[in-house]
Formats: sequence, structure tokens, C-alpha cells
Amino acid sequence: MGKVLLQNAQIAIRSVDVVLFVVDGSVVAGGGDRYIVDLLRNVEIPVILGANKLDEQPTDRGAIDRSYAEIVSPQWPIIKFSALTGEGVPSLQQLLVDNLQEGPYYYPPDLVTDQPERFIMGELIREQILLLTREEVPHSVAIAIDLVEEEPKITRILATIHVERDSQKGILIGKSGSMLKSIGSAAREQIQKLIEGKVYLELFVKVQPKWRQSRTRLAELGYRVEE
Repeated sequence: MGKVLLQNAQIAIRSVDVVLFVVDGSVVAGGGDRYIVDLLRNVEIPVILGANKLDEQPTDRGAIDRSYAEIVSPQWPIIKFSALTGEGVPSLQQLLVDNLQEGPYYYPPDLVTDQPERFIMGELIREQILLLTREEVPHSVAIAIDLVEEEPKITRILATIHVERDSQKGILIGKSGSMLKSIGSAAREQIQKLIEGKVYLELFVKVQPKWRQSRTRLAELGYRVEE
């Protein structure tokens, strides 16, 4: 899975106008940050380093600033911001706009994403899993939307949550199904906002050992290698 995601990211870098590299600005640069810097160092498009979590930075942040200044290319602008409070976000947005190339409209102005609706539904379910289970369940979770039936007054959705181990299945279901019910309720509210209508959501949990190591299973769950 890691190889597929990395390959897709490398392909995407070659087809965009600007790259925003977001780091945790509340701690010094780590090995993962240096790895990404090495990937981006020789690209021929603008790169912006966005240091998030400005609200959590210590008063004396000299060591943090120096650690990033030492690893990034001198021409990369460094913008500090807080996604939580919004501080610095307008400046970051303006810098991104300034680096975008003018071109024709490829999509209607009111279109917010080119991803299919089913993909967004799956991501909304996965988001609630990560929010509600926190560190108990790692990110080895994939969502398959098995059925979407649109009726005049309600949309019925059946989805399967794929995990790698029985222990993860138990955590997601919870005592007497309490966790799965909480995930379903929270996800249903978000999906209703997406489709602007009532939703009936039924969730199942299925164990798929080592699904992240199988290219076939990855493709079936939507993790395809971009061309």
C-alpha cells in the first residue's frame, strides 16, 4: 500500500502547478520530513513549506525553525499557520493562488471535487473511524461501498469496513455493537450533508488479512496506481 500511495504521489507531482508540503510545525523536522524534501528537491515546480500547528508552537521556537531551514531548499517559502484557529491560513491561500497558472475551466465553478460520490461516502465513514477509535485502530482500514439505492425519500447505503486482524474487528464493533453504532450515526450525518437528503446506513466489518500487501485487494478497495 505504501508503494502504491508513494507512486501515485510522485505521478501527481509531475502534473500540478504547485506543491504544498505540510509539516507539523510544533516539533523539529524528522526523518520522514527529510525523505519528502529529498523527493521534492529536484522538481521544476514551486514548492511551499506549510508549518501547521502554529497554535501549539513553543514560545522559544528557534530550534524548530532552524531544523526546517536546514533541510529545505532556500527558494521554498515557509508559511506558518494553524488549521485549527485559522491563523496564517489567508496568507497561505494567497501564496498558493499566486503560484497557480491561469487556464481554462475544466469543471463547473460550483464543483468542489472530481471524485465520485461513492468514494466521498467511504472517506466520510473512514474519517469517523479514525476520530472515534483514535489510536486503538491503526490506519489499516479500508471502506467498500457495496450498495447505494436512491429512493424518493431516503438513500440506502450498505458499506463494508475492511480490517486486517480480528482484534481490530472487535474494537470497531465494540461492546454490544456500541462502537459500530456510533461510527454509523456520525457517518450518516455527514453523508446526509453530502447528498442533501435522508440516509439509511448499514455497516459491516470484515477481516481481510494483509490486504495492504496485495495489489489486487488494493485495486478492489480503490487504491489504484495512477497512469
